[in-house]
Amino acid sequence: MPCYLCGARQGDPARGAQPWKRGVRHERQVLVCPECQLTQDWKADIDRCGHCRSTFLISRLGEIECHDCRTVREQTVPIPVQDRSPVDAALTDEVERALSRALSGLTAPLAQRARR
Repeated sequence: MPCYLCGARQGDPARGAQPWKRGVRHERQVLVCPECQLTQDWKADIDRCGHCRSTFLISRLGEIECHDCRTVREQTVPIPVQDRSPVDAALTDEVERALSRALSGLTAPLAQRARR
């Protein structure tokens, strides 16, 4: 999942504390990269707990939970928002090629079996 502000992608996370922050924005889980945490007022744009006003929320399986006060509420229908994350054409192409390579081995045996 990319940073919802700049579109940067997180690499494989190492064990321990993570520099990326999670939040909920318009009922959806989002990530914020370390750069945007320093350069933007990202917490102003993140949903807050209705009970304690914390931004430490997670979204899962139809509910939103506050990690500070442990309040859990049902997730409402997400508000349609314009996606601000830019499309990374190079990443899209790379993923498409990787899927093609990975799936090409699966389609060849099926085609051979169909000819029999």
